[in-house]
Amino acid sequence: MAIIPKNPEEIFGEFTADMKKAFGEGLQSIILYGSGARGDYRPGKSDINFLIVLSEEGIDAIDRASGSLRRWRKKMVTTPLFMTQTFICTSLGAYPVEFLNMKRSYVVVYGGDVLKNLSFDPVALRHQCERELRGKLLLLRTAFLETRGKADRIRNLVRASLTAFLSLFQALLHLRGRVLHENHRDTISAMAEAYQVDRDILLQCLAVKEEKESLSSGELKALFEKYVNEIKKLWETVDKTEI
Repeated sequence: MAIIPKNPEEIFGEFTADMKKAFGEGLQSIILYGSGARGDYRPGKSDINFLIVLSEEGIDAIDRASGSLRRWRKKMVTTPLFMTQTFICTSLGAYPVEFLNMKRSYVVVYGGDVLKNLSFDPVALRHQCERELRGKLLLLRTAFLETRGKADRIRNLVRASLTAFLSLFQALLHLRGRVLHENHRDTISAMAEAYQVDRDILLQCLAVKEEKESLSSGELKALFEKYVNEIKKLWETVDKTEI
């Protein structure tokens, strides 16, 4: 049985050795991002996320890592993001939200710091935020029908969807030139103030996500309806925002 690391740092040496063995000089950088880098890693519950930067030759031989990655999955390491520096530089306009959130909290495990000097086009960032909010709003409504009104399913939907929205909230704060926060509660509060949506409803959803509040089926349905309405208001505001 695999031993789950108490913190990501425990596996840095062994993981780096495996990637060096697989890619040799083609390995340029290993970067930890996500909960492990933010400081809210929970052993056994949080995944460990790595960005691995390879040379052009290395990316063409990505299958070299398949065997070791299957073993690492048992230790909560998700399949890493494999990229080249060229891919990163040419993808900033298409995926600014993802790279912004990666840059916000990361740890260089090996090699160069490929995230340090990244900058983001505010127009591209606004367009992606609007597009993501629109799409997630549609998915929220569809997924709610699939819950069939069952409390546990609604609760899981709130948890999963809010996790996705939190990264968008960070990007929206960046658009307004506001301070970015590590704490989820502070992030929600700052975003709600910046975009004039109901902070208390979103914070109640956060309490559901963190299992700090137990609601009946009827209460969850009512909260979910308000939650969707606030996301709709947020999307409408972002859609009208000019850079």
